[in-house]
This record gives sequence, C-alpha cells and structure tokens, in this order.
Amino acid sequence: MGALNDCDPRRKVMSWHSLAEWRARQPGRVVFTNGVFDLLHPGHVDVLIGARARGDVLVVGLNSDASVKRLKGPDRPVRSEGERAYVLAALEAVDAVTLFEQDTPLQLVQLLQPDVIVKGGDYSPDTVVGANEVRARGGEVVIIPLTPGHSTTSTIDRLRGR
Repeated sequence: MGALNDCDPRRKVMSWHSLAEWRARQPGRVVFTNGVFDLLHPGHVDVLIGARARGDVLVVGLNSDASVKRLKGPDRPVRSEGERAYVLAALEAVDAVTLFEQDTPLQLVQLLQPDVIVKGGDYSPDTVVGANEVRARGGEVVIIPLTPGHSTTSTIDRLRGR
C-alpha cells in the first residue's frame, strides 16, 4: 500500500506510541473522549462536536473488540475495531483515534494527559474515568447532554425485532 494522502482517515488512527509523540507536538488544548462508537448515530456526533468545541484537537479512545465483548456481551461489537476507527477518523471533528484494550481508558488518559475530558450525559463528572487525573493537572471534565432517541443498543434491538 502506498503513502496515505491528506484525506485518508487512516493517517489519524494511531498507536499509543505515535499518539504520545503527536501529543507532545500539540500546543493547544487537547480534548479526550472515549467509547465503543459501534453504529455511529446523531448522539455520537453531538458528543464529538461538543467535545471538539472544548479545545484545539480531539482524541478519541476507542474500545477494542475484545473490551467491547467484555463490556457489552458476545454479540457486540457489530462493526470491527478497524471499521469503527476508520469511520471515526473520517470525521472532521476528530483529530486522532487510538484503540485501548482495557475495560476503562485510565491508562490512556494517564499517557495522553488531556486538558479536557468529555463524556455523554449518561455519565456524571464523578463517574468519568480519568476525571481525577485531568482535574489534578488543572483540566476540565465536561458532560454533553444525551441526544434523545439515539442509542446503539436500541438501534440493534429494533433491527432484531425486539
């Protein structure tokens, strides 16, 4: 495969090592969010746009397939980690995507040291993994309200006739 052009989303999908090097070059506010992002829907887009508005660059931590199975059950994810990363990286609001194998993104937050951590409205500031670490460095924790009527689980249930 040849060199990636500027429009190829794969250039934004990074290993932790590459992400750490990239992070060191970012002069502005780095925002972090994470999740499964299995079947992208308007609620996901609203969180990503809201997160990106809080800083200069947005990093998305993406649960690996193995961690999704542990958290959501054997029928998930619907899309592979490669497919999910590719779709997220194609979004203008997203500057970098990286996978994490753990059940929580704590180690990734410790590596990245974001200035802002953002989660959707199904979380409170006290339940966001990594919030203490971000606040201890003077950072901010932001909760974006849920977009009513949108969830991957409810979409899957509808498709399965439940």
